[in-house]
Amino acid sequence: MREMIARGLEELGLAGRVPHTAPEQLARYGRLLLEQNQVMNLTAIREEEGVARLHMLDCAGLLTSADFENKALIDVGSGAGFPGLALKILVPSLRVTLLDALGKRVDWLNRVAGQLGLEGVEAIHARGEEQARVKGFRDSFDVACARAVADLRVLCELCLPFVKVGGLFIAMKSVECGPELEGAARAIKCLGGRVRQLADYPIPGTDITHRAVVIEKVAPTLKDYPLRWAKIQKEPL
Repeated sequence: MREMIARGLEELGLAGRVPHTAPEQLARYGRLLLEQNQVMNLTAIREEEGVARLHMLDCAGLLTSADFENKALIDVGSGAGFPGLALKILVPSLRVTLLDALGKRVDWLNRVAGQLGLEGVEAIHARGEEQARVKGFRDSFDVACARAVADLRVLCELCLPFVKVGGLFIAMKSVECGPELEGAARAIKCLGGRVRQLADYPIPGTDITHRAVVIEKVAPTLKDYPLRWAKIQKEPL
């Protein structure tokens, strides 16, 4: 797994920009993930190559879309730690908050961060629409990321309230997300955002290209948002 990740980072043009220890750390993270996946449903990918390419290198591709050095990042709906934990390994100066609604996943994420010797990482058991109203979280992060499979309108409402004005929300999407982006135009504007960039990147060793939808926070999010989860699901912006 280490060799696949190292080659992939080179193909993405990142080899000189990340620590030389990153491929081994990402591989160790992947092995811990596969081990835990035997007793807990963390990923549908169950072999090393898939984890290396479709998790680790997919997350690494975000480094081609924004500068993460010395930033504070929140990963909303982090799941098995993607992209937040992988980005922390690649950019050690990044301060990372992993937010997830399942306590067992949060416990595992905190344990893995310790096993990998990562400082400046905290996993929190909370729902995004509730935590975004907490002082110290709202309008507090340089970057919010989401890899969750959800409509962009929903992701914007969950993520943009966490971002300070001048910061970024980055949604990991497919290159076929054009109609979804068009449908989210009202939500992005309403929540204080503006599309800055659509950054496409290939996942090394595959025929897959993914897209980072980079949204800049240009105005504070109105205090009414995010709404309750039932409301967000029933009537997304």
